[in-house]
Amino acid sequence: MPRLHLGDWVDSGVDWLLAHLSWLFDAIRTVVEGMYDGIDAVLTAPEPLLLAGILAVVAWWLRGLVAGLLAFAGFALVDSLDLWDRAMSTLALVLVATVIALVISVPLGIWAARSKTVSSVVRPVLDLLQTMPSMVLLIPASLFFGLGTATGVVATLIFALAPGVRMTELGIRQVDAELVEAAEAFGTTPRDTLLRVQLPLALPTIMAGVNQVIMLGLSMVVIAGMVGTGGLGGAVNEAIGRLDIGTGFEAGVGIVVLAIYLDRMTGALGTQLSPQGRRAAAKARTTAWSYRPRPAVAVAGVVVLALVAGGLGIFGSSAGTSAVSGPNVGKGKEIRIGYIPWDEGIASTFLWKELLERRGFKVTIDQYAAGPLYTGLATGQLDFQTDSWLPTTHAEYWKKYGDKLDDLGKWYGPTSLELTVPSYVKDVNSLADLKDHASEFGGKIVGIEPSAGMMGLLKSKVLKEYGLEGGYDVVDGSTPAMLAELKRAYARKQPVLVTLWSPHWAYSDYDLKKLKDPQGAWGKGDGVHTLARKGFAADNPQVGKWLRNFSMTEKQLTGLEAQIQKSGKGKEQDAVRTWLGQHPGLADTWAPVARAGAEKRATG
Repeated sequence: MPRLHLGDWVDSGVDWLLAHLSWLFDAIRTVVEGMYDGIDAVLTAPEPLLLAGILAVVAWWLRGLVAGLLAFAGFALVDSLDLWDRAMSTLALVLVATVIALVISVPLGIWAARSKTVSSVVRPVLDLLQTMPSMVLLIPASLFFGLGTATGVVATLIFALAPGVRMTELGIRQVDAELVEAAEAFGTTPRDTLLRVQLPLALPTIMAGVNQVIMLGLSMVVIAGMVGTGGLGGAVNEAIGRLDIGTGFEAGVGIVVLAIYLDRMTGALGTQLSPQGRRAAAKARTTAWSYRPRPAVAVAGVVVLALVAGGLGIFGSSAGTSAVSGPNVGKGKEIRIGYIPWDEGIASTFLWKELLERRGFKVTIDQYAAGPLYTGLATGQLDFQTDSWLPTTHAEYWKKYGDKLDDLGKWYGPTSLELTVPSYVKDVNSLADLKDHASEFGGKIVGIEPSAGMMGLLKSKVLKEYGLEGGYDVVDGSTPAMLAELKRAYARKQPVLVTLWSPHWAYSDYDLKKLKDPQGAWGKGDGVHTLARKGFAADNPQVGKWLRNFSMTEKQLTGLEAQIQKSGKGKEQDAVRTWLGQHPGLADTWAPVARAGAEKRATG
């Protein structure tokens, strides 16, 4: 059977779209980001408990007093976990994606319900959207719309589109045909039949579709966090990258609170809007706990809350930044830094955020997976990143994007790649020893992402050099999965063979043994480089000079990483400030500026 180059055709199609329709993608991105920014600004303007109270009033109106109390408790819990801003960012993303998805899906569902031809054409497309792995949607979305919220919104709405179309079509088709015929017999126009008969009766089913659109949107936010959408999805991705179970659980709780609230509210709204639901509610027995106020009372409650909050001055205010130290070189100029959630990347990124803010720059940092990070640099959406392992580990990314990037030099190294076992594993001290102990490890080497440079080197060279090809299988996975397997085996004192590299925090958390490489199959090791978008250093010559001259010793880097680990999640920049306070003079060494007195003497 000849090879069908379907992937090459898709790549060619994407390249053609990028070359000829980039103006359209830019316009869509502007609209989507504008919608997101507007909703996010509204959600984050008031203090958290004020908005929690407003959302609780809405729940009271739609579902009763108990629902209102539980809604307030849920959102208060999110605030107590210090996840409020992230939760509102996620809510804004889901709302934008839902609105756009419904604008597309409801008319399409109506058209499909009224035309068998349209229905037969739309159905396989919806099947494709629902069965396509959600992560695959991020690839074209990130190419067309770059990094950030626009990509997340577009990928989310595409993933969540199908239920809106299907449930709208189903609801209209389920309306009793005799009712439609009766309406037509009395001379009702097709338009009025749709608006006054079919849609009201189909509303419960359509609202079920709306509910599914929202739920699928929420299920997509974690994956969308890989392309810099932030929010709770970003928090989960950060936790995955660090194998931080507690933080991941907290972010998951935040998503659950949002999911339950939106699920219950959309269900209740469907009941309120449908004729059958209103009749059932009118007949239902009312108790103190199930009492629902009239809409006017609910609106009045929201207004009172807002007025009281305004009088007490409890509307939110924008967070401050680091005080400028020395001459204001940056003058508020914005710099965007991306990073991979590796320890040295986190440490160096927050270090440079602090240094640049002290010099008057406005710095934004975002976490990404390696692929989106390099894409963001190549497209100019990010300014620089400090954690590129070259020439080996990130070789594939450099090969693809190197002509669109500037290498500002190595600031740490050499690093090392290695296979590692726990220290309690006896008689295995070098790669040469592995050949006789394959059964002890189940013939398995636990690897990381298959795209990582060390994985290619392991499969193509290291196994061959030591004659391990027949005795071992390399298990492709991810860095978090590898660390989880290491943690599980270490807790049980079981033999495990994993891919690791130095520096890495695992060597401080566990008693591990790096297997010696007498034949030098791993090579000499990488350097950790700073990569910038093309032209960044020319646009910011002083920052470019600082980055080119930057270097850290192993003692400095591991000390900063330890301080960040000690300070805990969410306090990385505080840890950097503490560490810099313990090492006076380093900030001025890495980001030197002329002081006012020196400038006067030089010109005097």
